[in-house]
Amino acid sequence: MGNPNAPIKLVEYGARSCPTCGAFGREAFKPLTDNYVSTGKVSFEFRDFLVHGAPDVALTLLGQCGGTAPFFPILEQMYQNQNAFLDKLQTMPPAMQQSLANLAPTAVATKLAEHMGAIDFVKQRGIPEAKARACLADQKQLEIMAKPTENAMQSGTVTGTPTFLLNGKKMENVLSWSEMEKALKAAGA
Repeated sequence: MGNPNAPIKLVEYGARSCPTCGAFGREAFKPLTDNYVSTGKVSFEFRDFLVHGAPDVALTLLGQCGGTAPFFPILEQMYQNQNAFLDKLQTMPPAMQQSLANLAPTAVATKLAEHMGAIDFVKQRGIPEAKARACLADQKQLEIMAKPTENAMQSGTVTGTPTFLLNGKKMENVLSWSEMEKALKAAGA
């Protein structure tokens, strides 16, 4: 998001079902975009990091389903709705949980998306149900989106979420907007 040639590049490795990522996103998205990205001084890249397994897979497949234009609006709205998704996961009956054990990852993602109400969620944001279901069933896309997680873990760059890189350097102990804003200002934003 923003000017690809911005002098300050912020990258977040985040998970759509990570409560800390959600709290940061709800607090930081508007001031980050309005006060920093819109100036052209900061570019922001979000990389899905599938740290929470199947729930992240389901939400990420759907979040990436619409392409680049709706990516950030859907991400922001997923974080706004995150507690509802997670609450619904908690209500999954044990029998349903057990039934997922022998399914392919894409089938698990579909079942979880249905249970969390995530398919209806993206439908309300312009992604037709048939397209959402096709995205959830796309094994090749699942493999593609898992690659950044694999690479970041293997390199040791990312060990949890959220992890932020500012101009390529990992930021330590940045979990709130106030900490992030201090770092952006120190970098010249």
